[in-house]
Amino acid sequence: MTFSIHAASAPIFSRLLGNLVHWLEKAQAHAQAKGFDSGNYMALRLAPDMLPFASQVKIAGDIARMAMCRLSGAETPKWPDEENTLETLTVRIRKAIEAVQSVTASDVQGVDSKSIVLPQRGGEPLQFTGESFLQQWALPNFFFHVTTAYALLRHAGVDLGKADYLGLD
Repeated sequence: MTFSIHAASAPIFSRLLGNLVHWLEKAQAHAQAKGFDSGNYMALRLAPDMLPFASQVKIAGDIARMAMCRLSGAETPKWPDEENTLETLTVRIRKAIEAVQSVTASDVQGVDSKSIVLPQRGGEPLQFTGESFLQQWALPNFFFHVTTAYALLRHAGVDLGKADYLGLD
């Protein structure tokens, strides 16, 4: 069986983003049950120099949709960063899932050796093939931000476990 960029990307992004929606819903329910404003989650951090929870969620969705756009050769539309509630974050992640799922296997067929150039804020752009972009940049960054969002909610007392992370509940 040959390597499939689509099989190694879109279903993984979609599943974990769907799990993230579930965690956001559990966080909303947790805040409601405990009687506090769910907006308290938005600024959660594990360290002073890290991005807050809301940014972790947005970036996870952005990486998934950007990766699929870059792999398919499509332009990545810019989305405003206006989300300031769990509900609006949930809407954004649902839109990201739709964007990821809109890219078909035929859209990314044969891109494993395609050149992907990723501009950097400071310094030279990163150079990848489609396969190395997915394996060395997109998936690791995606998992970093998804896992960080999970850890922040778990640390805040939201009833999440490994089954929630894996989407097995």
